[in-house]
Amino acid sequence: MYIAAAVLSVLLALGSLAAGAPKALLKGDVPAALRSHMGLSAGLVRFIGVAEVAAAVGLVIGLFWQPLGIAAALGLVVTMIGAVGFHAKAGDYADPTTRNNALSPLAFLLLAAATAVTLGLAM
Repeated sequence: MYIAAAVLSVLLALGSLAAGAPKALLKGDVPAALRSHMGLSAGLVRFIGVAEVAAAVGLVIGLFWQPLGIAAALGLVVTMIGAVGFHAKAGDYADPTTRNNALSPLAFLLLAAATAVTLGLAM
């Protein structure tokens, strides 16, 4: 069970780092789209990015100290629930042009939940 937990943790950490770094630095298309399309402030976008990067670090450290990995995965679950809510509020799930981007937080939510459960079972 630990191997599955480790694989899920690494995958989630890589995805979280890749998604969070541009937001934390406010560089690229995603932070600009979050600010213009969703109406989020630059500070909130940066906070979300820093939280995602911190979760990636927590997941990697969680490979050696599992309670931190579980906490990081659960933190991502909460963050992704918020992201799904913001996308739903913006109507992204009904619009075919924005639906694909809006499904990413849902996939991360499911992966984070599976990682948290798997890490918990591996303890």
